Amino acid sequence: MMTGIGLQRMDVLLISRCPPYPLYLGDRLIPYHLARQLSQRGYRIDLLAFYQQPEDLADIPYYERYFRHIQLIPEPARSPASLLSRALLRGRRFPTRRAQSWSPEMWAAIEERLHQRRMDVVHFFGGIHVYEFRDLAAAYPSIIAPYESYTLFLERALARSKTRRERLLTRLRLVMARHYESWMFDGFRRTVVVSGRDAARLRQISPELPVIVIPNGVDLDKFAPTGYEPETPTLIFTGNFDYIPNQDAALRLAREIFPMVRRAVPEAELLLVGNNPPEALRGLRQSGVQVAGSVPDLRPYLEQASLYVCPLRLGAGIKNKVLEAMAMQKAVVATPLSCDGISVTHGRDVILAERNEELARATIRLLRNPELRQQIAANGRRLVEADYTWRGVADAYEKLYAQVIDEHGGARG
Repeated sequence: MMTGIGLQRMDVLLISRCPPYPLYLGDRLIPYHLARQLSQRGYRIDLLAFYQQPEDLADIPYYERYFRHIQLIPEPARSPASLLSRALLRGRRFPTRRAQSWSPEMWAAIEERLHQRRMDVVHFFGGIHVYEFRDLAAAYPSIIAPYESYTLFLERALARSKTRRERLLTRLRLVMARHYESWMFDGFRRTVVVSGRDAARLRQISPELPVIVIPNGVDLDKFAPTGYEPETPTLIFTGNFDYIPNQDAALRLAREIFPMVRRAVPEAELLLVGNNPPEALRGLRQSGVQVAGSVPDLRPYLEQASLYVCPLRLGAGIKNKVLEAMAMQKAVVATPLSCDGISVTHGRDVILAERNEELARATIRLLRNPELRQQIAANGRRLVEADYTWRGVADAYEKLYAQVIDEHGGARG
């Protein structure tokens, strides 16, 4: 076991593909809530993160209290030629000096931070964005958390590709993703993903990879049921609409599923809520459909809903939108893909369906059966309380940090 290092006073360097805010971007939930939980336990966390938009710099006050040190660095461009070069030339896979890196600025920031502070563990959050800095942390126990398997994401996208050009481009990206994921995580003590399907796909690609699953959580104090029962039967779907799978799901729900529901329940309404809805959503002219766009707080909209419908057919990883709806004690109708990484039981915690007609029938059934709807909603809340809290996520990472430190020799680098 570890000697001389108190878990409650651990020093962690977090090298992240993104800042921990805003939280409507799902990949930012983990660094935000993990830092919030661990800082409350006495951890001292230094953050080096790439940022994509100028407004990211203005968001620092929303999370600065959880970190000892914060430095945001512009995310670099990664040209197809440079990606191909690393894929083909084994000696270029992991840079050995600053000039070889896609981000010499991040390279320098990591060098400086490790020179100034002796860390207990180095936590890389991201995949292609951060893996290249592995050797800078060679003297330390390190883990990498790519969140999901990009190969799995692209395999599902390929199955849904509609045009020859789209299929060709997706195949090319898929070949590259599989190749990178066959070696990109080599040398890290653990690779962490959020769902069992993502872990299984990475193990197929790289059988010796030490990959583990730590799912996402929900802020149960924030996403809590109020007991309010809406008078109008209302469906809701939420998500960041910059993300293509969410656009696809929202349009599928509005154009293909909701009309079938409304034929059976004419008074039914549909709410689509999320950041940056595209013109295809904003331009919907369907009776009973409201596109709210970006809102400061999802909870009032979830309160208005009778149930949450999630017809995702693209994507990978875990869907926090589903966990949040379950935490708000809303019955969920969803595709199996929508519940990847969530240990739901069909008919008890959620209703699972794949085809449009099945999703519509399940939705109609729950709208017409308040007792069943409330039973499933209550079961969903209990499942989240038991297995999907940020406290539980932080517990899992604490245990993981202790394991990799012990394997490394129980001493700082």
